[in-house]
Amino acid sequence: MNLRKFFLTVGFSGLSPKAPGTVGSFVSLILGLFLLEFLHSSTLFLLSILITVVAIKQIDIYEKEVGLHDSSEIVIDELAGMWIALSICGINGDNILFMAPLAFLFFRLFDIWKPSIIGKIDRDVKGGLGVMGDDIIAGIAAGIATAAVYEIISKFLF
Repeated sequence: MNLRKFFLTVGFSGLSPKAPGTVGSFVSLILGLFLLEFLHSSTLFLLSILITVVAIKQIDIYEKEVGLHDSSEIVIDELAGMWIALSICGINGDNILFMAPLAFLFFRLFDIWKPSIIGKIDRDVKGGLGVMGDDIIAGIAAGIATAAVYEIISKFLF
């Protein structure tokens, strides 16, 4: 087994023949929710940063090996972005059933749509930093959007 490929594809979830980014994001959501049962959200945030630093270098190596930039099988960027969204949206045991799917949907929206700076990073930044960078910003945007929607809806419903 190639450990680098296992890491970059998040346990080979990125090898899904259909929608590897969505599959990788969903696997990352489940892993993140599991970790949040035992860890504080700030720890999940720090793990995201650590994974990002390691992934940037590993992606650079992998891209040289395969000769491709931002291969669809690389979904470690989805993991980092999804975990950042979860760590900043304010998810907890009381709101998890609302927040988890909303964070997932917002993250996928920003990751696919790539508005503003997210798209600029995706287009202009090369190597591992480019692969990871747009998803980190998408995760921040998703976390903020999730928290904002929850706040607005909770004023009317809860």
